[in-house]
Amino acid sequence: MDGSRAVPLKEMPLGIDEISEDEYASQSRLLQEFTSISSIDKAWIKSDSRNGSQAMFSISQPNLVANKRRKFILSSNISREISNSVNFQWAPFPVEMTGVSVIVPSPSGAKLLVVRNPEYEAPCQFEIWGPAQVEKEFHIPQSVHGSVYADEWFQGISWNSDETLIAYVAEEPSPSKPTFTCQGYKKGSTTDENFANWKGQGEWEEEWGETYVGKGQPALFVININSGETQAVRGIEKHLSVGQVVWAPAVRGSHQFLVFVGWSANTRKLGIKYCYNRPCALYAVKAPLCVSEDGQNIISRDNSVEDFPVVNLTQSTSSAYHPRFSPDGKLLLFLSSRSAVESGAHSATDSLLRMDWPIDGVLCSSAKIFDVIPVVMSADDGCFPGLYCSSFLSNPWFSDGCTVVISSFWGSCQVVLSVNVLSGEVLRISPTNSNFSWNALSLDEDNIIAVSSSLVDVPRIKYGYLVDRERKSTAWNWLDVPSPTNECSEKVESLLSSLQFSIMKIPVRDVSDSLTKGARNPFEAIFVSSKTNRSDSFDPLIVFIHGGPHTVSSSSFSKSLAFLSAIGFNLLLVNYRGSLGFGEEALQSLPGNIGSQDVNDILVAIDHVIDVGLASPSKMAVLGGSHGGFLTTHLIGQAPEKFFAAATRNPACNLALMAPEKFFAAATRNPACNLALMVGTTDIPDWCYVEAYGTEGKNRYTEAPSAEHLALFHCKSPISHISKAKTPILFLLGAQDIRLPICSGLQGLKEKGVTVKVIVFPNDNHPIDRPQSDFESFLNIGVWFKRYLF
Repeated sequence: MDGSRAVPLKEMPLGIDEISEDEYASQSRLLQEFTSISSIDKAWIKSDSRNGSQAMFSISQPNLVANKRRKFILSSNISREISNSVNFQWAPFPVEMTGVSVIVPSPSGAKLLVVRNPEYEAPCQFEIWGPAQVEKEFHIPQSVHGSVYADEWFQGISWNSDETLIAYVAEEPSPSKPTFTCQGYKKGSTTDENFANWKGQGEWEEEWGETYVGKGQPALFVININSGETQAVRGIEKHLSVGQVVWAPAVRGSHQFLVFVGWSANTRKLGIKYCYNRPCALYAVKAPLCVSEDGQNIISRDNSVEDFPVVNLTQSTSSAYHPRFSPDGKLLLFLSSRSAVESGAHSATDSLLRMDWPIDGVLCSSAKIFDVIPVVMSADDGCFPGLYCSSFLSNPWFSDGCTVVISSFWGSCQVVLSVNVLSGEVLRISPTNSNFSWNALSLDEDNIIAVSSSLVDVPRIKYGYLVDRERKSTAWNWLDVPSPTNECSEKVESLLSSLQFSIMKIPVRDVSDSLTKGARNPFEAIFVSSKTNRSDSFDPLIVFIHGGPHTVSSSSFSKSLAFLSAIGFNLLLVNYRGSLGFGEEALQSLPGNIGSQDVNDILVAIDHVIDVGLASPSKMAVLGGSHGGFLTTHLIGQAPEKFFAAATRNPACNLALMAPEKFFAAATRNPACNLALMVGTTDIPDWCYVEAYGTEGKNRYTEAPSAEHLALFHCKSPISHISKAKTPILFLLGAQDIRLPICSGLQGLKEKGVTVKVIVFPNDNHPIDRPQSDFESFLNIGVWFKRYLF
C-alpha cells in the first residue's frame, strides 16, 4: 500500500503567477515605505511678535488597512531670535482628527471650528473649540442641510469679524419624494416612517459630474455659534451652485453682505472637477442678520430680499473665484480663468483681478474691474510666464495691506510670488537658483511658512523673511525648519539620496511660420536618474506624461514616481507645449493638434536624452494618465521602435490598440478607446470638441453630434486601429469613472487573441486614488515594467 500523501497544489492569487510573486512581495514592501511618507497639506498661524507664534499643521497619511487617508494636527510654538534665526518647538505627538471633515480657526485664533459630516441620515456635527475644551456642540439635522462641502471647489467656510457667526456651504436638504401605499399615491409630502409606505424616486436632478455623484446642490447657510441657530441664505436663484463664501466688511448703518462664487446651470451641468472653463461670477447677498437689544449680531428669520436682491459683482468678466478682501476692507481681490472660459480649454493662464469695495455699503453690478496680473501671452527666458494658481491662502496679505503671497507654476517648478495689487509688481521670492518646488502654507505676520520638495527630496518646512525690511530689500532668506515631518525610513532616505534630477530646455523641432512666438519657445523636461553613472549600460527609462492636457509635471515630490525611481528606473517627465507654466500662446497651440504636436514634443525630448548620452533607445517605457494615457498610446502606435513597455493611468483617448508587434507589454487606466462613444457618455463632452477641433470646437459643441463630428472622433480613436493590436495589455479601471467610462475595446482585443489582464477597482472613479487602489495600481505598474525591461 502506498503511504504517500497527495501534496495540495499551491493556490496563487488571481492574476499572479509564481514568476511574478517574489517581485510582488519585494516591491510591495518598498512601496509601503514610500506610501507611509506624510504629506503637509495646510498650516494656520496665530501670530504674536512679542510672545511667539503658534502654528498648526494639517498632515495626512494613507491608511492602507482602512482604505482612508489618516488626518492629524501637528502643533508648534514659533519663536524668532534677534539673529534672524527661528525656533520651532514641536508638540511631542500629533493628534489624529478621526471623523473630521474640515477644521477652520477663527480670525483671532481663539476658536476652532470642527465639522464632522454625517454618515447616512445622521445630523451634521459642528464643534466650537476653545484653548482647552469643546465650548459648543451643535447637531444640524438633515432637514436643514446635508454634508458641509469640504472639497477644494465649493468649500467655503468664513467667520464674521466678531466671531459669532459662520457662513458656509452645504448640501441642500434632499427634495421630497413621492410616497406610495397599498392604495397608491399618497398626497402631500411626508417624513413619517411607516412600513406600509414606500418612497418613489421623483424627478432626477443633474449633478456636477466626476466626484459629485450623489452630492446635493451646494447652498449657503449661516450658523450662530452661541445659540446654534442655523439659517439658509435666501434670495439665491435655484440655478446657481454656490461656493467659496466670505463675509464682506461690516459697514456701520448698512446691511452686512456675504460674497460668494456662483456657477450657473441654466442648461446642462457639465463636469466641473479640474475644469476651470466653467463660467462663474462673484455675487453679493444680504446676510440674514439683525441686531439684538445688546448690540449683538443674531440671525434673522425675516430674511427679506426684495429690497436687497443678489448682485452679480463681476458681470464684465466670464470667470471670478476665490474672493479675498484686503485688511482695510477697501479692495476685493479674486482670481479669474477667463482665458479658459473664452477658449474652451479646461485650464489656461489665470488672471488676478481687483475691484474697489464701496465704503458706504452700496453695491453696484457695474463696478470697474482692474487687471492686477493680466494673461501673459509669451515670456522671454527667465521672465514671469503668467499666473497658474488654482487657490489662495485664506489670509494672503502682508501688513502693508496691498501685497499678497501666491504660489504659482513657473515652468516645471512651483514658486512663491509676492504681488503688489496696486502696482501689479510681481516678484519671485522663493529661491531663483533652485529647481525645487515651493508652496506657501501660511503667513506669520510678514514672514512666510512654506513647504519645499523635489522629485528626489521629501517635503520640508521652510521659514522665509525679508533680508532687510527697513531698506525695502526684495531679497528673501529661507531657513530650514527641523520637523518631525522630515522623517522617513532609513531605506527610503538612502534610496532618495542616491538620486538626482535636472530640468532640461528642449528646442522645438520643425518650427513653422504659422506658430506664435510662445509656441516656438523651448519646452521643458525633467530628468531623474541615479547619481552613479555606469559606463557599461543605462538604467531603463520611463517616459512619464502628465494628463489634462493643460496641467504640468512639476519638480515637487511624488511618492509614486519616487518609488519607480527607487526600483531602478530613470524618469523623463515631459512638459510638452500645452502644459501650464509657459505662457498662454504655448498653451493654446495644442487644442486642435492633440496626437501630433504633443506627440512630436515627447519624441523630441526622448531623442534629446539619447543624443546627450543619458538613455539607451533599447530600454524605454512610457507611462501616462488621462491625457497622458492618450499620448502614451499614441506613442506606442506612432513610434513603436522606441518602447518596450507602456503603462497609463486614466487615459483620455487610449491608442494602445495601435501597438504593433515590437512592443512587449502595455498597461492602461480607465481608457477611452472610442471618442465617438466617449462624447456621449462622459461628463465633459465639450473636452472632446475643444481638443479635437481647437478653439473652434467651443462653438461646434453640441449635445447631438453630427455625422461629421462622430467621423472625426472615430478617426482620432484607437478603436479604428484595433486590427493592429498584438501587445499584451494591462487595464486598471475605476468602475465609478464617469469622466472616461470603461473602455469599449476590451472585447475587441480578446477577439483578436491579444493577452488582456484587467483589474477593476469597484469603488473608484477617474483618479483611482483611494489608498488601496493607488497602491495596487503602482505595484502592478512596477511589476509590469520590471517584467519587460529587466
